[in-house]
Order: sequence, then structure tokens, then C-alpha cells
Amino acid sequence: MEGTGPCKSDRCHQAAPIYTSPVIPPVEELNWYRFLARPRLPSPPPEVFDALYRQPILITGAGGMVGSALALRLAVLTPPKLLLMEAAESSLYKLKQEWAEARVAGVMTPILGNTANLPLVEHIFEAHAPRIVFHSAAFKYVSLLEEHPLAAIANNIFATETLARAAAAHGARVVLLSTDKVVAPTSVMGATKRVAEQIVLAFGGTVVRLGNVLGARDSVTDIFARQIALGGPVTVTDPAARRFFLTLDETVNTLLAAAAFEEPSTLLAPTLPAPHYIADLAHFMAQELAPGREIAIDFTQLRSGEKDSERMWTAGQAAQFIKLQNWDAPLVAVQAPLLTAEQLGVGLAHLRAALDVRNLAGALVSLRQLVPDYTPGQAVLELSRQQGPQASL
Repeated sequence: MEGTGPCKSDRCHQAAPIYTSPVIPPVEELNWYRFLARPRLPSPPPEVFDALYRQPILITGAGGMVGSALALRLAVLTPPKLLLMEAAESSLYKLKQEWAEARVAGVMTPILGNTANLPLVEHIFEAHAPRIVFHSAAFKYVSLLEEHPLAAIANNIFATETLARAAAAHGARVVLLSTDKVVAPTSVMGATKRVAEQIVLAFGGTVVRLGNVLGARDSVTDIFARQIALGGPVTVTDPAARRFFLTLDETVNTLLAAAAFEEPSTLLAPTLPAPHYIADLAHFMAQELAPGREIAIDFTQLRSGEKDSERMWTAGQAAQFIKLQNWDAPLVAVQAPLLTAEQLGVGLAHLRAALDVRNLAGALVSLRQLVPDYTPGQAVLELSRQQGPQASL
């Protein structure tokens, strides 16, 4: 019977194509300051870290690129007791391996879980009494969150509220890792992080607005490196697209300096020059990672939620340089308006009610009341229209 014996056709002996992933160049070894065309932001002097010395410190999102770099730097600098909280099992496992390989002196307590888990968060503060909390955990991918806005609201807003409320009740201070995308946001990511800022400031914490981190995993530099390894093209949304950039080392230094600045309810931002064109970053990486090769750049278009340029604060807001232990820190304190306790409480209550019944249209109404200059992207508006006219935008 045909098909039961060995195949006699030559076609049977043709090997099926085997996919092999490209070898991704190590982008962390690039000299990013050649691209930035500026000197490295100055590092804090040792005395700045006195406030952090031997204090129990909690880092959420500790398995991420920034969270893990921050943890390892703290372990080398101070060696304190570090509580490293991460929701992704594989990321926490990898962090434990990195910790063992680094052979640092600090005591590391891994915690697998999410800051939305109130009983777990309460247990952490009662059992370990952290005094400083670096809140790095967040959903951050703009285009993905445009498709999952309710998840962004739940994680970026209400998980932050759970953490900030518990920290304040136990006398701890939260240092929130925020983003320049909160200024006049056009994405649900930026809008939810803006509300997270308001929450942390309301509880006396510190907010640090950061730009894009060069060399971070799954960042634009990681994407460009993969595209270059495949021979191109490198895809850039728009020729006019610009972003603020910091190196990973500068990002960690900024966060440590912010933690040492103990003035309550403070919004800080690094002092950076004008943003850089993303197309220039693509050209730089192509020249560095594929010298002598012609790597094409394709311009697509801005996606829902994206802007062509970002700002660290709005026009008209005052920004004042700060000092730490007689050190002129490369940080400014931004005088941004705060919601009243009543406005924040009512807005969060309405937002929670909409979230609990998965009413996206109602959630957007509440989100825009909390962030009046938020302009929802087309993808989010289309999702809301598909859901039905429960509430008017």
C-alpha cells in the first residue's frame, strides 16, 4: 500500500530548512556616549549613600533590567538587606543566579509576587520593615497596553496604590520609577503612570521621571540589534520621532540620588539636553554593529499612543536644581500641580468601579478626569466603541 514503506522519491531526502536565530550583538558594550554626544552624568559622591546604608530596602520589579542593576549596585555600595520582589518567576530565578555569580555581600531575600497582593505586601512590611521602596514594577509597553488598557489601569494604578498605602502606614518611603510619557500623555501607559505619580506623591513619596534606557532588555536598542543582526531593515516609526535617553548606569545613579533626597512629595527629573532622534540611534547602531555593511532604515508610522517627541515637564512648570550633601546633583525638582486628596480619592473610586465591571468607556472617563490632558489613542477609543455606549467620552 502506498505511503507505508520507505519513501523512494528524491524529495524525501531534501532536508527541511532549519531556522537558526541570529547572533545578537552585545549592545551593553557599545559606547553610548558617542551617540549621546554628551559627557556622562556625574555620579553621586559616597556620602550621598549614607542615608541608604544598611537600611532594609524593597525593590519591586527587581527582575527587570533597571531593578536588577539597582539591586546589584546597592549590594556593592552599602550592603543592606535587600528584598527583591518580582512577579515573573523566570526573571526572579535569573536574578538569583546573577546575585550568586556576583558574590556580593548584601543579604538578598527573593519574593515571588505582585504588589497588587495586599496580604503579601502587608506581610513584607511587617516581617522585614523596609524603609525605602523602589517601585520599578509596571506595565510599560505602549503599543501593547493600548490593546489592554484595563490591565494597565489595574497594574500601574491600583497595584501602586496598594503598595504606597502600605508603605505609608509602616513609615516607609516609596521612590517611583516614572516616565517622560506622563507629560500630556497620548497613551494609556503614560496616563496610568501619571496617576501612579499622583498616588505616590499623595503618600509623601518621591517620583523620578526617566527617559528611555539605552541597552535595556526588550527596549528599542534590543529591537534594533536584532534587526541589524538579520541584515535589516531597521524600522523607525517616524523621521521626526525623538526621545530622551539615559544609560543604565546613569539611570541607577539617578534613582540612588533620588532616594537620598528625603524631601517628601517631590517630583524629580534628570537634567538632560534636547531629546535625540530615534533615526540617529538606528544609524549609530548600524554603524557600530555592522561596520561596512549597508543597513536600510524603513519608516513605518506612529502607532496608537505614540508621540513624535516627549517632555520631562510641561511649559510653565518651574524646575529647580537640588543639592545633596553639598553635591550639585544632575536632578531638578519639578513643581507639578497635585490633585487634592478628595479629587484623587473620588477619581480612584470611580475608576475602580469601572474596572471591576470591565467598563472600558467608564474607565476612560474616570482616567481623563484624573489626567485632564490625556488624549486617548485611536486603538483605545476603538476598543471602547466596540464595547458599547456605557459612558460618553
